[in-house]
Amino acid sequence: MLCSRIAEVSDQPPDKLTLLTGASGYVGGELLRELQRRGESVRCLARRPERLRGRVGPGTEVVCGDVLDRSSLDAAFADVHTACYLVHSMGAGKGYAERDRLAAINFARAARCACVSQIVYLGGLGHDGDLSAHLHSRQEVGGLLRGSGLPTLELRASIVIGPGSASFETVRALVERVPLIVAPTTLDTLAQPIAIEDVLNYLLAAVDLEVPIDGVYEIGGRDRVSYAELMREYARQRGLRRTLLTTSMLTPRISRRLVRVLAPAHGRVAGEMVDSLRNETTVDGREAAADFGVDAGGVSSAIARALIREDVEFSERHWSDVLACCEHSRWGGLATGGRRVSSGAIRIGREPEETFRPIQRIGGETGWYSTNWFWRVRGWLDRIRGGVGLRRGRRDPVNLRVGDEVDFWRVERLEPGRLLRLTAEMNIPGRLWLQFEVSADEGCSILRQTTVFDPLGVGGLAYWYLLYPVHRWVFARLLAGIESRLGENRQAFGRQPAQAGMTTDAGAVL
Repeated sequence: MLCSRIAEVSDQPPDKLTLLTGASGYVGGELLRELQRRGESVRCLARRPERLRGRVGPGTEVVCGDVLDRSSLDAAFADVHTACYLVHSMGAGKGYAERDRLAAINFARAARCACVSQIVYLGGLGHDGDLSAHLHSRQEVGGLLRGSGLPTLELRASIVIGPGSASFETVRALVERVPLIVAPTTLDTLAQPIAIEDVLNYLLAAVDLEVPIDGVYEIGGRDRVSYAELMREYARQRGLRRTLLTTSMLTPRISRRLVRVLAPAHGRVAGEMVDSLRNETTVDGREAAADFGVDAGGVSSAIARALIREDVEFSERHWSDVLACCEHSRWGGLATGGRRVSSGAIRIGREPEETFRPIQRIGGETGWYSTNWFWRVRGWLDRIRGGVGLRRGRRDPVNLRVGDEVDFWRVERLEPGRLLRLTAEMNIPGRLWLQFEVSADEGCSILRQTTVFDPLGVGGLAYWYLLYPVHRWVFARLLAGIESRLGENRQAFGRQPAQAGMTTDAGAVL
């Protein structure tokens, strides 16, 4: 801890209200989820409240406000006990330091006017006198917040490891897409990465403080590693062979441009982070771990947890809820994290339970309702490559249960009448899931088919994009085949007369 003093203020309302900024961002969004899970009283400040739709629970307030507009903040601070500042402007491009400076001043003044008991801020590590513009700005913001005169707890962190973190996603993009990584010598600079779960533990402990704290704490994981070592560990866990070469001939300017091309989703932020590679971001001392009782893990476990966390989040996701209000006309599908998502939907004039029956019978002797020749060819090619092909069929032609084999798929999740998720056991460069969802829609039903692919390296990306037009056509035909089968087999699948007409909703085909 660089500096710390316990404030004398100790009176707290019985139900403390927490103001959260940055809830639509990565760390802020994760913190919001945890606060809501614990039943905390939360108010989110957002420039575009509609972006938080679907994320907030019934007990969470969302107020419209902008930290760059001082006059918009007063209402948000009413009755607030703890104010969490988790925003920055790096993604907005040039001039972000000036914007962050103004935002911090506005936030600090509004907090002081409202007599907030505690400000909590997540900043960046770095001890050198010659800090990068990014790290200098993060630490300047912390100083401006402390300048409010209110107890301000600044947590300084290095790389945050978790699916959705800009730094982690940049590492992922580089390692997944480039077999030979040529990087500046600053890739050997030491950092102390920390898992998102451990960051959240620190933030939650800050929100739970019984007595406000004013000070700076440095937080990090158990290991000090270079950025090159971090990339090698990610490659090891993903089963990728990667060669890293460092050279002094690669200037920061060239490096920024390369990173923006290879990691476009976080291009501007990642580009600014390249300059920060020259600064060592390690923790000086263990005061934070001792004072907050957080036992942070090492790099290997942090990466493993990030990959597992992503699997869990995807396995729990209902794509009908996520994709129905999105625009998915872009060729190649939707990129989310390291995965690619393609989805199509039709509206069928049947009740959901009836619409789901042919889905539950898919594969085996029933086949795939359309272009069965394609599935036979695909199975034959899989057997040539040492895979299982279509020879396994199904255990039962009508009923399914989790764990069942369906040709070269396996049932991973089943909600009768609602959802079927299959995971591929083909020999392909990545992991593939096929999901069917049925939802009610004014006496009819929406049938959505979603393909999720986790590509393994460049080969996986090439597989996805080269076969994307074929898969798009095949799955569109599959949906049409299911609709047609429902009309042809009224006695087998139900007694209602067929009313289905092939229509596509807003996210029908990517």
